[in-house]
Amino acid sequence: MSEESPRGALLVGSVPLSDTEAVLRTVSSALGDRLRRVPDGETGPRLDFIGWQSDLFLRHPQLEPSGEIGRYNPRPRSRLRAGVSAADVRFSQLGYAEAALGSYPTFARLQTSDGVIAPAVRFQVCLPSPLAPVQAWITERDQDAVRPAYVQRMLEEVDEIAAAIPHDQLAIQWDVASEMLAFERMGDDDGMAGRKASILEALARSGNRVPRDVELGFHLCYGDFGHQHALQPRDTRTLVEVASGILQRLERPLTWLHLPVPRDRDDSAYFAALADLRLPSATKLYLGLLHLADGAEGARRRIRAARQFVDGFGVATECGWGRRDPATILDLLRLHAEVAAADV
Repeated sequence: MSEESPRGALLVGSVPLSDTEAVLRTVSSALGDRLRRVPDGETGPRLDFIGWQSDLFLRHPQLEPSGEIGRYNPRPRSRLRAGVSAADVRFSQLGYAEAALGSYPTFARLQTSDGVIAPAVRFQVCLPSPLAPVQAWITERDQDAVRPAYVQRMLEEVDEIAAAIPHDQLAIQWDVASEMLAFERMGDDDGMAGRKASILEALARSGNRVPRDVELGFHLCYGDFGHQHALQPRDTRTLVEVASGILQRLERPLTWLHLPVPRDRDDSAYFAALADLRLPSATKLYLGLLHLADGAEGARRRIRAARQFVDGFGVATECGWGRRDPATILDLLRLHAEVAAADV
């Protein structure tokens, strides 16, 4: 395995700066040729991942407050109003396409007119898997009724994004957290095979909706509410299981895959299952092994452990930065720059 610095860095999504322009200028200045794509930072209400979708459901005319709050995030959950059936539920907009199309002109200007963003870098749009907002913000009894309409609208918003942004400038990442937690809880139970297949088919459906000439990535995640995972992974076995299941069902290329690495895992046991990960040659692996708490030294321990089983990867943090103190962002970017080499 190589002893060189990992090539390239991935920004998972949220960056808590003032606005899109501040994010794009800051990350491009700090990381330059280490980046193949840049997100808009998911600034404003979107910093809290899917938290802002709670308000969308609360305002929906066919839904009403349920009196429950979310399991990991103390926001209100909604339920169907009396007399409303699954067939009645419709979503006219979720806000993801509106946000992407609002940010893209800033990206285009900074790339073409101002020269801040390198010509080959793409605009990265990060979307939650459609399961996550419904599971978080709809009461359990009504999730099956609401989910189909929400999924359909999310896929339509992918279409709208792809119709408005040139495909050679666009990259779309699906953020997968709820599904990872479900897989971990199901473990190796053979009786869960059908449920696992259903989840993987839904994830692949989302990936397949992205046009083939738009870059596609998956960010597998265990959450970051309260700066800790909702559930700590035993090792990379479940990550490899989910990634492999998605790849088997995709009908288009996968451009990149991001897998998290907890800060306290620099042992061989955590990474061993990566030896079973069979990525196509065109798919770049990013390991989320950068942690500000132990800096470059800790990152390099995790890199050495990972390289016993896989090589040729880039680096990232475990999750987005939306819940971080903005004062830490420059230090995080410096950490990326110190650990990663140019992605050429």
